[in-house]
Amino acid sequence: MLEPEAFTLDLPTILSIAFALSFMPIAFGLGSYLIPANQLRHRVLFYWHAYDALTHLFIEAAWLYECFTSYITVPAGILREPYFLGRSDRLYGPKYGSGPSARLWQEYAKADRRWGGADIGIVSLETLTVFLAGPAALYVCYLVYRVANTTNDARARGASRGKLWFVMTVLATAEIYGGWMTFAPEWFSGNANLDTSHPVYLWLYLVFFNILWVIVPGWILIEAAKEVKKVFVAAEAQSESKKGR
Repeated sequence: MLEPEAFTLDLPTILSIAFALSFMPIAFGLGSYLIPANQLRHRVLFYWHAYDALTHLFIEAAWLYECFTSYITVPAGILREPYFLGRSDRLYGPKYGSGPSARLWQEYAKADRRWGGADIGIVSLETLTVFLAGPAALYVCYLVYRVANTTNDARARGASRGKLWFVMTVLATAEIYGGWMTFAPEWFSGNANLDTSHPVYLWLYLVFFNILWVIVPGWILIEAAKEVKKVFVAAEAQSESKKGR
């Protein structure tokens, strides 16, 4: 089991937490400026996907960067296969780095030590998250802006709405699946890599910074189901109306 590491509220810890939280007011400011105030649901969707994109493209991308660039050299024969990047003489991961992004992930790794190294399963998930989910979230922000502010005709608005709900549904499903594949291995192995000994580790690092990617995508899927139902009900009503003429 993981030996508990004492929580220390020093300056690097404060800066790491502040940086992780800083994207929330940025996303809120962008959404409040770009989306009309009378379109609350569109604002909320913009808030979330802006925060989602910023997190993937900056924080998680920084973790991937550290995984591929930060390492220590170890004597031959110590490591066991499979070797990350095929290197039997290196250990990769943020815990071997010294820059700000490495320190950020060293802090989170106090709660989940897999993020201190280059865990192959997490690297695989994060590669998809950074290079696919991040840009997809940005695209959703663009579509929300178009839908909320467009002066185009009904056909153009409908095309944008269709793209919006399709991409959001795919992205929300991927976010929930990614969360499951991140934590399910720990639940099924007795949480060997997790440290919940301090409330900050449990409630801030593990719960708060992860449950958002379950609650909000879950709500989006519910809203998407409503949209699909509304479209099909309208289509059936229109079909019945034509038959009755």
